[in-house]
This record gives sequence, structure tokens and C-alpha cells, in this order.
Amino acid sequence: MKKTSSKIIPIRVQAAEAAGGGLFSAYEKQIRIYPKSVHGWFANRRWLMVWVTQAVFYGLPWLQWNGRQAVLFDLSERRFFVFGLMLHPQDFIYLAVLLVISALALFFVTAVAGRVWCGYACPQTVYTEVFLWFERRIEGDRIARMRLDAAPWSIEKITRKVGKQAVWLAIGLLTGFTFVGYFTPMYTLAAEAAVLSFSPWEWFWVLFYGFATYGNAGYMREQVCKYMCPYARFQNALIDMDSMVIAYDTGRGEARGSRPRTADPKLLGLGDCINCTLCVQVCPTGIDIRNGLQNECIACAACVDVCDDVMGKMGYAPGLIRYSSGNGMADALTPKQMTRRVLRPRVLIYGALLLVTSMVFLGSLSMRKGFAVDVIKDRGALARVVDDGAIENVYRLQITNGTEQTQQYSVEVSGLPGLTLALPAQLSVEPTGIGSLPVRLTLAAEAAEAYRGHANPIVFEIHTGQAGDLKTSREKSVFFVPR
Repeated sequence: MKKTSSKIIPIRVQAAEAAGGGLFSAYEKQIRIYPKSVHGWFANRRWLMVWVTQAVFYGLPWLQWNGRQAVLFDLSERRFFVFGLMLHPQDFIYLAVLLVISALALFFVTAVAGRVWCGYACPQTVYTEVFLWFERRIEGDRIARMRLDAAPWSIEKITRKVGKQAVWLAIGLLTGFTFVGYFTPMYTLAAEAAVLSFSPWEWFWVLFYGFATYGNAGYMREQVCKYMCPYARFQNALIDMDSMVIAYDTGRGEARGSRPRTADPKLLGLGDCINCTLCVQVCPTGIDIRNGLQNECIACAACVDVCDDVMGKMGYAPGLIRYSSGNGMADALTPKQMTRRVLRPRVLIYGALLLVTSMVFLGSLSMRKGFAVDVIKDRGALARVVDDGAIENVYRLQITNGTEQTQQYSVEVSGLPGLTLALPAQLSVEPTGIGSLPVRLTLAAEAAEAYRGHANPIVFEIHTGQAGDLKTSREKSVFFVPR
């Protein structure tokens, strides 16, 4: 039998001592990124978004509306206030629709302009920017921070490190405190904070949210964007060759190479890229945009600002790295030509879904009656015979007042000829309260003969308001007539 020869790859045992004297990990060690500070048009817009988003987040819980907190999710009372709107747990459908609208808005914006949400408004990006600003103020810019980390421990290094950690922790705890202020009235929470008398769940969420902010923005940073956030993974399904992304003009920039400022790059056979690597140094996720669009790119445009600055110093035209589209780069399209290609099928579909869903959401909110009614039939006795053979059914109406004023409610019933209310049914419900009203319906013996043995549909009509602004809720139920 003929033997076949095959290559065998020898496996050699690697001694632990050769790998550093002990156990070693099969995972690549995280390379710390030291983003360099950058100034420019896009950097100013990012900081504008930082100020706007944080003013809303930190300021909204302090805002008052009609004598109470404007935005408050009162879990203990099961009431949720959003300015003049009050919702109850049964209104959570609005939250579901709002999440759908947010997702559609994200899809729409991504299809048009890529990951601008990540670069300008995502909480991870915003808080990382804030933490980096304090880090630069305390430890210095990129080179100074690298030297400080590499230097041996000293009084100066300990002072700077401890100072930075103290500022980071303060920001994290303030963030956690503000987050809890959306669920506990802020002025009550502030009084508790003055004497450190939080309830157990308040302690938990202040510390949990605070340390989550501290860890994510102070240490994990780009790791959240690169590995934890799913958005980077499915963005490829949302963008196409006409979506606006951060792009490097390869045709103009290559071949790279350093040169004197006064040199003619064409005579040297070089493109406009001087290979200064500043675009990599300012990138918060540490990528090289010159290698093409990557999942890790959050479209913050820091590389655009720094590259335009370098191009200006070299006397070259700006835009070597810029917002563009794949087709824009490939076909050298002008901004006006790229704008004309915005209205394409996927953008129109996302836009139409977003518009329809938003209109339905707003329309539903505008048509809310301001109160809700639950009809509960007496399960102990479906029906009973009273005086003169009349049939009586008993119900309980639970009315939720969704306004911040005391409301008067009156009840009528229809759907069955001869059906009457035993007593005029009226109920007063306090602001944002829930009232319960027992109701007895009676059907005369003669009228009941035709309906014996059946559960007959009826309708309760609950009215509130004045004649010019009368609001009515209609709730279905049944009137049971025994055999």
C-alpha cells in the first residue's frame, strides 16, 4: 500500500517562564488610548451638544410645573408626570410607541448621516468628553498623560491621579443623584442628601448609576463603543453608498509622506497626506480613518478638524478627511450632488414610518379624555331577583382621574330597553386619584322575559365636564338575566 506524505505542523510546548514567568492570557491586552485634544468647527458643535444634553438632564428634575415636579416618574404612587401630561401604568403603550419612534428616528438619521448620534449626543460619548476634559486639565494633554503614566510614582503623580479620580467620582455621583431625582421628587431627594438619609433603593441607584458613569466614561470609554454597544454591529444594515460618513480621500492623499512645507508634493510623487498621524492621535476609539470606514468610527469628526488644521498650515485645501458618501468619494460628487441623492428608497421608507408613527402617537395623546374607567362586574352574584320579580345586576366602576383638578363624574347606561339605574350614579374624584363607584342596574320583570338565559350587551357612559367641554367614555359590559 502506497503511503501518502503529508505535512505535519509540529506543536511545541511554550514554557511559562519564556512567556514572562507564570500564566499568560490568550487574549490581546488592551492598548490604552490617549486622545489628543482638538479644536475646530465640529469640536465646537460636539461641545454645544454636551452643554445642551447635560443642561436638560441635570436641569429638568428641578423644573416645577403646576406646583409639582415637571418630569417625575412616581413609582410608589404609580403616576408619571411629563409636564402637563399625567400617565398611569395602563398608559405604558405610549412608552412602547415612543421607543418605536426613537428606533425609527435612529434608523432614519443613520441612513442619511451615519453615526452622528454616536458622535454628538450618545451619553457614552458625552460623558467621555466631559471626563477627558477634566483629565486634560489635571494631567495635561496626550503626551503629558503618557509621560505621567510611564513615570515612577511621586508626590506630583499621586496628587494628579487622586485629584482626577475625585473629580470623576463627584461627576458620577452627581449623575446618579440626578437620575434618582426623576423617580423621587428632587427637592425631597436634596433634603435627604443633606443628611444622608436616602432610602435603601435610593442608595442603590445613586451608587449604581454613579459608578456606572464613572467606569464607562473614565475607564471603559471606547470599549463600550467597540464591543458592548450593538449599534456598531447593525449600522452596516442601515447605511449604503449614499449615506454620509467620515471618509478619507485616498486619491488625493496617497502616496503619504512627510515633506517640507514649501515643497511641491507632485514633484516628490506624494499626495496631500503628510503622514503626521494626528488623525489617529485625536480619535477617541484609536482607529486610522485612512484605512477606510470601520465599525469603531463614531463619526465624531475629530479627525476632520485636526486634518483641516494641518492642511491649512501646509497651504493645501481642506477636506482631505471629510463628511462624504461612498459614491461621493468614488465619483467625486459635489455636496449639492450628494444632497440630491438623499431621497432614496430606504430613507423614504424610514421617513414615512417615522412620520406615520409620530402622527398616530401625537393624535392619540391629543384625544386622551383625561380619565379612564374600568367596569368590574360582581362575581359573587351574576344576577338576582328583587321586588316584583325585577332582575338586578351589580357593578363597580373604577374611575382614574388623569387631571390635576377634582372632577365630577356621572354615569348613564344604554343598550337594553327598560334598563334603569337604581340610584343616580355620581362620583367626585380628587386630582390624580382613583375613585370607586358601586352601580346597581335593574330590569323590570316584564322586560326581562325576552332576555332570559342570556348575557345581554350594555354600554356604560361616563361623563365629566361642562356642556361646552363634555367628555364621555363608553365602556362595554353585559347584563345577565337568569332563566
